[in-house]
Amino acid sequence: MPTGFYRHLADTALEGGTFSQETALRVLTDPEVKLLPLLDAAFRVRERHFGKRVRIHILNNVQNGLCPEDCNYCAQAAGSKAEIPVFRIKPDEEILEGARKAHAAGAYRYCIVLSGRGPGRERVERMADLVRRIKAQWPVEVCLSAGFIDGEMARTLKEAGLDRYNHNLNTAEGHYGNICSSHSYADRLATLEAARGAGMEVCSGIIIGMGEQAEDIVTVAHTLRRLAARSIPVNFYVHVEGAKLGPLVHLTPEYCLRVLALFRFINPEAEIRAAGGREANLRSLESLALFPANSVFSEGYLNTGGHATDRTVRMIEDAGFQVERIEV
Repeated sequence: MPTGFYRHLADTALEGGTFSQETALRVLTDPEVKLLPLLDAAFRVRERHFGKRVRIHILNNVQNGLCPEDCNYCAQAAGSKAEIPVFRIKPDEEILEGARKAHAAGAYRYCIVLSGRGPGRERVERMADLVRRIKAQWPVEVCLSAGFIDGEMARTLKEAGLDRYNHNLNTAEGHYGNICSSHSYADRLATLEAARGAGMEVCSGIIIGMGEQAEDIVTVAHTLRRLAARSIPVNFYVHVEGAKLGPLVHLTPEYCLRVLALFRFINPEAEIRAAGGREANLRSLESLALFPANSVFSEGYLNTGGHATDRTVRMIEDAGFQVERIEV
């Protein structure tokens, strides 16, 4: 592949340009597009906007199971037979202690996640109070993922100081019916628009490996660009025994890295996160994810494990990057 192709990718992204469908698909599927020059081009874009800094996110799963939605990739979904812990929302003091530990471990952002279709007004007020208490005590950004919300809920959370609201698209609209039937793609978009309308940054991403086509991945990358998503977690599917969606696709580390590079090119200024499934799917090439991505999770996910923070920090530093912390 001529070097001009890789230069075109980086230059177009740095200039804020858009990519044709053909070019985007070549990033994912063309064997003539070599991985290392591709990652080098993605790094040019990443370095412009984020240098060599890496943000560590620590997630607190504060309510698990008990979800009426039928998202068939999820171990917590209605109809799932996965043997997972089931618990209602943790006490406030436990959630606050999670924030303290996240900050002490060097997290840039503390992510609070609740299962379920969406919160009621009372729970939104409780989450808003927790956000205020966290922000008053520790210099850490806070992201909340609690399902569907409306504009009034979003304004309440924004006024409390919530930095970001997470609601993943997960896949393209054309593929969505294959993974969920209890709500629509439009419902997800409406929640993201409500958060953005309230002035919060939008966090929304994708799960790779659920039977989607390469075209679907490109579509999601462009959709998140239109939504001005400031944070894009790129997850790689890990099957939890008992979940309705079985292991469909064997993801290779190279393909996962190509996806991360694509999201960097199409969303050059966004925080691209090598998220769930990073450890299991990137395997020995895990540190190469830092060339397109500028953030990672540590300490695990909702119902799958992950690397401890000290191991994550070592991986970051060994690759020549630096952990980014909020300056007080």
